[in-house]
Amino acid sequence: MSLRNHIEKKLQREEKIYETEQLMKEKRSEEYEVLEEVFDKSTLMIIYDFMNRGVLDRIYGVVKAGKEARVYWGKDKAGKELAIKIYLTVSAEFRKGMLKYIEGDYRFKNVKRDTRSLIFAWAQKEFSNLEQAMAAKVRVPKPITVKNNVLLMEFVGKNGVSAPSLKEQPPKNPDRVYMTLINYLKRLYQKAELVHGDISEYNIMMWRGKPVLFDMSQAVPISHPLADFMLNRDIHNLNRFFSRLGVNVISADELYRMVTGYGSA
Repeated sequence: MSLRNHIEKKLQREEKIYETEQLMKEKRSEEYEVLEEVFDKSTLMIIYDFMNRGVLDRIYGVVKAGKEARVYWGKDKAGKELAIKIYLTVSAEFRKGMLKYIEGDYRFKNVKRDTRSLIFAWAQKEFSNLEQAMAAKVRVPKPITVKNNVLLMEFVGKNGVSAPSLKEQPPKNPDRVYMTLINYLKRLYQKAELVHGDISEYNIMMWRGKPVLFDMSQAVPISHPLADFMLNRDIHNLNRFFSRLGVNVISADELYRMVTGYGSA
């Protein structure tokens, strides 16, 4: 091998090593940015606080990642599985979208309008909605605690694998599940005095033979200006999905009367 060829091959090897190192640096930087986005200093302090209080022992990987929040799988000291929902505190688009659900909600009428305050209120809102739904005997993830942008709740699933949504796994007994969900809407409205507002096959899980409502953050009191519109949307989404499964669905007008106990849609 000539000296020239030897030098060229050596340079090629060094170039490949350099490219690999740069790619690794880039990947580490991207991962760091993602971690920084979710686990900023104040969020880390809340996680440490939960651990010090004994309500959280370990936190594992992401089970759901969205623009507004990330949900992590965790465990408490007894080994019970938990869902740790962390709302991102940097999304201006999220702020714009959440305002219509917070404004008009008597529980949060004194909330400041800066992004951080709104997101803290949003996490508290989901916690309160989950508590009210549970008290009304609606199956939702059990809320455990909330602080600022971090919500701790029951993990619905097993070994870090979330229960499937209706979209992912349509029920084998759609007629029964349909009637159960109508009862949920009725209990939410008449006992919890809430409207979910985002009912769909994507926001209902099936676990141990029963439907579970999740993503309760946008739910509003029945006194909210958007409550009626949101309830009719929930009814439409339920009927659309279950009619495709062959269920003889109840008319929207009749369903509205059943849920609210009065009037017509």
